[in-house]
Amino acid sequence: MKVPSNKDRLAESKILILYILKKLEKPVSHDSLLNLVLSGTDINYFYFKQYLDDLLSSKYVFSFEENDIQYYEITDEGIEAYELTKDMVPGIVKLKVDANFKSALESFENEHTIVAEYEQINENSYRVICKIVDHEDVIFETRVITWSKEEAKNISKNWKENAESLYPEIMKKLTK
Repeated sequence: MKVPSNKDRLAESKILILYILKKLEKPVSHDSLLNLVLSGTDINYFYFKQYLDDLLSSKYVFSFEENDIQYYEITDEGIEAYELTKDMVPGIVKLKVDANFKSALESFENEHTIVAEYEQINENSYRVICKIVDHEDVIFETRVITWSKEEAKNISKNWKENAESLYPEIMKKLTK
């Protein structure tokens, strides 16, 4: 049995990040991607950051920012690179990633059913949009205007943390 070199581990780790991004099939925040990668691999944060930067500079991964949150998704070039190199990753490693990835992905999916976004309308006001999404169907949405960015951030944070208790309360009051 051949012991993998550092170069092999580097390539394998990058391929695993592409594999995870390909499985998600949608943009993912930096923190969520980090949690997904760490849940199924033995990559540490610093290597993760290095590998992600390499994938970004190679244009295999695309990055954008929304509401002060960095998001990542695999590009067409990334998918092509993954397809060409996926056999470099041993089956046992993919099996381990898949086993750990399943529960982390369920957690990721649940996390992303509650959405809170804000946007600046003009110099002194922000629109906050709070949603509950179930399989791409918006089952609840509300929009609020605030007068400061800080207030918009607080509403967004509170919605993400408390939507499960706020939603039934709102529906109860609306249907009374």
